[in-house]
Amino acid sequence: MEHPENSKEYKGLAVNSGVVQPDSVNPYFQAHRPRRQSLLTPGEYVEGIVKGDITVLSRAVTLVESLRPEHQAIAQEVIEKCLPYTGNSVRIGISGVPGAGKSTSIDEFGLHVLKDGGRLAVLAIDPSSERTKGSILGDKTRMEKLSVHPDAFIRPSPSAGSLGGVARKTRETIVLCEAAGFDKIFVETVGVGQSETAVHSMVDFFLLIQLAGTGDELQGIKRGIMEMADGIVINKADGDNIQKAEMAAQSFRNALHLFPAPESGWTPQVVTYSGFYGLKIKEVWDMIWAYMDFVKKNGYFQFRRNEQAKYWMYESINETLKNSFYNNPDIAAGLEQAEKNVLGGQQTSFTAAQQLLSRYFESLK
Repeated sequence: MEHPENSKEYKGLAVNSGVVQPDSVNPYFQAHRPRRQSLLTPGEYVEGIVKGDITVLSRAVTLVESLRPEHQAIAQEVIEKCLPYTGNSVRIGISGVPGAGKSTSIDEFGLHVLKDGGRLAVLAIDPSSERTKGSILGDKTRMEKLSVHPDAFIRPSPSAGSLGGVARKTRETIVLCEAAGFDKIFVETVGVGQSETAVHSMVDFFLLIQLAGTGDELQGIKRGIMEMADGIVINKADGDNIQKAEMAAQSFRNALHLFPAPESGWTPQVVTYSGFYGLKIKEVWDMIWAYMDFVKKNGYFQFRRNEQAKYWMYESINETLKNSFYNNPDIAAGLEQAEKNVLGGQQTSFTAAQQLLSRYFESLK
């Protein structure tokens, strides 16, 4: 900027213009734009998965979780082609109240089962941030030993607001992991809630982790969860807490006798252990393997898998119908007006819903 003091009327006075300030951005700086990975063909995904390529498996799981129609089409084709390589794993569902030590326990459980060989996949269902829809717990960071184990694959999946916090595509991810050669699969849930029902419908053994001395051992709200459990384990049975853990275990054993007998014919057992100190981990797994032998001998193992396949067929139908309804242009145009009518008292909720459904069925003709 030119200073007015430098004009002719101010003879003998001169003001320097000063040092030119450099641009705040380095002229040699080039913005780094990460190169977007191109999609593979379904055949390439399947080939990589069957070979056990973790990178390809991770990319396939990302496709499964994607909401984009073109990604979903590829994912479904990959899943179909992977089906012949599946069904050879042991699927364990692990649940419990927040703070029960699920991640610490899974770290110890995983190391125990990997001592005998094989590969382990851990599908940790994280709660989702309401703002970013991403995972907020980061379970992988809390499984320090498994996260660096060469035969372990940990996949935290945001629940993305789905019912009970269960990731929408966990079952499809199980299929991909089995095709990749993982013969042991853990599915960890957010906590006690409706998510347990969905997880129970995709695993062979449902393990419930409890704590002692919290005063809620026999709360009625846990009845539905306890009825689903094939085994209950009391964590943090160490130090001064051992006696409390044994008392809690006995309380659970007494309560289980009051429940109807499970379809499997198996009587759920209660075991105490310490995930933090790695105590009595073998006893927990002896219980799980005893259950697996029991249900395979009486035929319940295959019966349960068949029932699960049927359940998820109907769930897929329901999900597809719901998406078809809300993505229908006629419905999208009428939903806002229907909401106004209901909120304004001009229509009941049931009448508005019926009209929208009628319009939807008419659009299909």
